[in-house]
Amino acid sequence: MYRRIITIVTLIMVAMTAVARNDANAEQARQIFDKAYGMVFGQQGASLHYDVNIIGVYKTSGDIWYKGKKSKFADERVDAWNDGTTAYMVYRKKKVVEIHDAASDKKDKYSGKFKFTLDDFDYNMSRQKDGIMLILKQRKGAKGTIKEVKALVDEKTYVPKKLRVKVYFFWTTIAISNFKQGGVTDQTFVFPRKRYASGYKFVDKRRGA
Repeated sequence: MYRRIITIVTLIMVAMTAVARNDANAEQARQIFDKAYGMVFGQQGASLHYDVNIIGVYKTSGDIWYKGKKSKFADERVDAWNDGTTAYMVYRKKKVVEIHDAASDKKDKYSGKFKFTLDDFDYNMSRQKDGIMLILKQRKGAKGTIKEVKALVDEKTYVPKKLRVKVYFFWTTIAISNFKQGGVTDQTFVFPRKRYASGYKFVDKRRGA
């Protein structure tokens, strides 16, 4: 009888220890992810080079600058400025400048597909030879389009190195390099209208335009 009780108590203690370890792992993973996220999207600003591969069907690369809700990017097709209020998409080959509301999903065909909030996920992490792998899995009931994230960050600095993002049923891989934090001024996100005043067609797609 006593042996059974001792066995049950031992099993309960082991289970509680495992739960505590999982909770600690999840808490640490969330803290690290928040730090990495803040390094990219914080008010200090950041810049990086990216190489995107969407299930082998679409590939692109370019450079991007962030500062809070502001952004600027350039790839082989498009130059874009978003000052937090208005977004300008310059299609160089077509010589067209599209003007959008900053938060509009219509400013490019992929922006509306990557929606989430940081509280949409359960967090986990594992240490690997090339950094810390943060694993985010969408919670039941979350409304975001991103179902899972695997983010590899530097073990010491938490600088992001690689992302794999699952949207619905397909995976997008994003390799990150040349990451720099800070030194991004607000002028970076001001659209240089004079540069495109001649030879470009402007199309205003903002609400009420």
